[in-house]
Amino acid sequence: MEYKNSLKKILLDDPVRMSILYAVQALELNDSWIGAGFIRDAVWDHLHGYELSPVSGDVDVVWFDSENCTPDFDRVLEERLKQQLHSYDWSVKNQARMHLRNGNHPYTSTGNALFYWPETATAVAVRLGPKGIDITAPYGLCDLFELRLRPTPAFEREKLDAFKQRVSTKRWIERYPRLQLNIPI
Repeated sequence: MEYKNSLKKILLDDPVRMSILYAVQALELNDSWIGAGFIRDAVWDHLHGYELSPVSGDVDVVWFDSENCTPDFDRVLEERLKQQLHSYDWSVKNQARMHLRNGNHPYTSTGNALFYWPETATAVAVRLGPKGIDITAPYGLCDLFELRLRPTPAFEREKLDAFKQRVSTKRWIERYPRLQLNIPI
């Protein structure tokens, strides 16, 4: 519960991230969340004592609707978000079709899809719900807040090279020197 409250406070204290959460909420999408770097970077910046940083990279909006699962519909949603907040690189992906790209069995929800994301610390998503900020984190928040970077079970073996490539490309160890890289042997 402590980590959930900490995450909520980090987000509530960040007017930029809150404006993004409100923009996504206004779309009224089924089972919609914002995840990945949007949350990870905010927490790791906070834990490293960095100033509030701008949202870098893309803003990953994930949702689930088996009736509207075409890439074209996601592009329409990206355009709607861009019209509201034009300075962000929006990435909207309906998780009802993403299993095809990832070579997995069909996902049953957005929360279920997060089980198949590469890192435990990144497999976290938030949204504005009726009572404030909702959090979904299938692997919990410990790795995120304890600065542990490790692959999810889906990336521990056959996809481990993809995990390692992400760590290298995104330069997390350089950006966040207190991170502990935990890779299975």
